[in-house]
Amino acid sequence: EVQLVESGGGLVQPGGSLRLSCEASGFTFRNAVMNWVRQAPGKGLEWVATLYTSTSLAYLPESVKGRFTISADNAKNTVYLQMNSLRSEDTAVYYCVKESDLSYDSWGQGTQVTVSS
Repeated sequence: EVQLVESGGGLVQPGGSLRLSCEASGFTFRNAVMNWVRQAPGKGLEWVATLYTSTSLAYLPESVKGRFTISADNAKNTVYLQMNSLRSEDTAVYYCVKESDLSYDSWGQGTQVTVSS
């Protein structure tokens, strides 16, 4: 079965940085499509980043482009989300999500990111 385990969340001040990790197992990671999705308090799910692990092709929305970077280490079956210049509106639970046929088919448990002074 697919397993996705996020880590690296925590409390950070505005302008600070965090690096999230997602350790994956149960599928062929080297040709997967991986995503980060977040849910802020009282809000719906918001797509944050997509990575094609076979080519390292990445997509990010304008809301985080220039601040966030998605990457992977295929040898470690791990996808990362480097978050810089964090803002209070980045506060959310961040989920690692596997994609198949343009649909989210597997989710991690999530890791809390809180941006506050």
